[in-house]
Amino acid sequence: MKIKAALFDFDGVLVDTERLYNIFWAEMGKRHHIADPLFFKAVKGSTIEGIISKFFADRTEEEKRQITFESNNYDVNMDFPPMPGSLEFVRMLKEHHVPTALVTSSCNAKLSQAFKQLPIKGLFDTIVSADRITQGKPDPMCYLLAAKDLKYAPSDCLVFEDSFAGIEAGNRAGMNVIALSTTNTEEELKGKAYKIVPNLKGLSFDDYLKWCL
Repeated sequence: MKIKAALFDFDGVLVDTERLYNIFWAEMGKRHHIADPLFFKAVKGSTIEGIISKFFADRTEEEKRQITFESNNYDVNMDFPPMPGSLEFVRMLKEHHVPTALVTSSCNAKLSQAFKQLPIKGLFDTIVSADRITQGKPDPMCYLLAAKDLKYAPSDCLVFEDSFAGIEAGNRAGMNVIALSTTNTEEELKGKAYKIVPNLKGLSFDDYLKWCL
């Protein structure tokens, strides 16, 4: 059996930041008169460029610049509390020589701040951030690029995701997706992923091997 590479999303998978983004984007939606009350959920997994093009395409360039500035400023000044068991799980995989990748819609500036706060240096063999892609999730570009970096076929990769956009990106890349019910409920995730888990806490290497079958 070939052990599959592990590709991890960041927010909602490795760090408990989605609740903070809920507050931020709900406020932005109100301030910029977005009618959808669930706007804060619709943006999950998207790059700021994707959010602007999808939800603010009709706004002035000045308004777009202001939204981008506020989003980027929020990113680099926030805290990054780890999700339960997340970093321990990645560290365990590395100890078993599993190739790993961080695949996120976040920009390099945000990741730089996160790496200062968290003990994650050396945990990933490659990083695909928003700065390396031209098409954000749910487009599979980010996951396909990570597989290429690791020299693994897409079918030999496992994706760990929490958002609908991220799960779709992993599926469209031809990878099995392990969905974490940290952002969406288990009921909402049913039928969208290979497996559903509450989070990465307490998972063993044997659990990982079962997913590689």
